[in-house]
Amino acid sequence: MNFGSLKSKNVVVTGCNKGIGKSILVDFAKNGANVYACVRTINKEFILFTKDLEKNYKTQIKIIKLDLSKNYSISEWTSNILKNTKKIDVLVNNAGILSNSLFQMTSEKNLKEIFQINFFSQIYFTQMISRAMAKNKKGNIIFISSTSGIDGDYGRFAYSSSKAAIINSVRTISKELSNFNIRVNSVSPGLTKTELMYSNTKENILKSEIQKISLKRMAETDEISKVVLFLASENSNYINGQNLIVDGGRSWT
Repeated sequence: MNFGSLKSKNVVVTGCNKGIGKSILVDFAKNGANVYACVRTINKEFILFTKDLEKNYKTQIKIIKLDLSKNYSISEWTSNILKNTKKIDVLVNNAGILSNSLFQMTSEKNLKEIFQINFFSQIYFTQMISRAMAKNKKGNIIFISSTSGIDGDYGRFAYSSSKAAIINSVRTISKELSNFNIRVNSVSPGLTKTELMYSNTKENILKSEIQKISLKRMAETDEISKVVLFLASENSNYINGQNLIVDGGRSWT
């Protein structure tokens, strides 16, 4: 599929130093987009990685240190981003954290921590970026949710609830922002080969869950990022307020 419509577009991606976010960053760079790469921590390895992307694909990547647990950080860096460019074409809210906790064992502190990163900060960030998009009468916003937000995951009450909140918010946000020609959608990956997944899921459980997937395997991160690029491109101009499930058929079995 041709994603040529993304060339020279200004894109903001959160949580893009590993996992799905890193694949999203790479695919946007490959297609000529200029990316504001928002990450919580910046290290030499990531700096060199982005330099190579710039060199190989003749694009621009600006690393932004963004702590989504603190609203003042979101406000400060959003202002800095908007000072550097008059136009943001695409926002991808990818950053997120995962926590294993049963409903009865989930503390108020844990619930607030999960929702701050996975929901509240993303909504606040989107409010600020979408105001700039509204001035230009065009924009594209994509949230990375999860099939956990649809089916619910045993032992992941806070995480599943936060992802469900994103999916349902997209429906309302998309209706309101459509007045400014801004499309809003979400992508819900199933089991995906990420450090986050492996570090929070026991091997025997993973093997059992994989057998429930029609394709009998986990997703590669670039199989998720290409769906994101589809939504970000002109190929999806008539898609709005939707949640695209990318789970290899798990939700059908």
